[in-house]
Amino acid sequence: MKQTGNIIVDKSKLFAVRIIRLYQYLQTEKKEFVLSKQLLRSGTSIGANIKEGIRGQSVKDFRAKMAIALKEASESEYWLELLVETEYINQNQYSSIDNDCVELIKILTAILNTSEKNTVNEEIEPYGLLHNND
Repeated sequence: MKQTGNIIVDKSKLFAVRIIRLYQYLQTEKKEFVLSKQLLRSGTSIGANIKEGIRGQSVKDFRAKMAIALKEASESEYWLELLVETEYINQNQYSSIDNDCVELIKILTAILNTSEKNTVNEEIEPYGLLHNND
């Protein structure tokens, strides 16, 4: 897989690939079509929103896309929980991919928190005039 050097972009893409493979497995081996489709949509949407946010037109646009990516990651976590609790996937399969999902949630939360702090600081002091840079 092509690496970009951007941790959240790379991790979200790897997660999407894992989700696609899990979807294929669930469709062919388990004949599960409803939950797997929901997981496919939310799990692949994370990276798409991240990529779109990085190319956003404003900080507000960036934050909105990161928030959507976080929501999609949380939704993916829910579908994974349902899949393991209904025994479509086993605990080992679940733990591995859920760890990746939780990691994405943590990174996205940190990005949003940092972005919020930076936005607040820019609103209070948009041109850095209050700091003595000597």
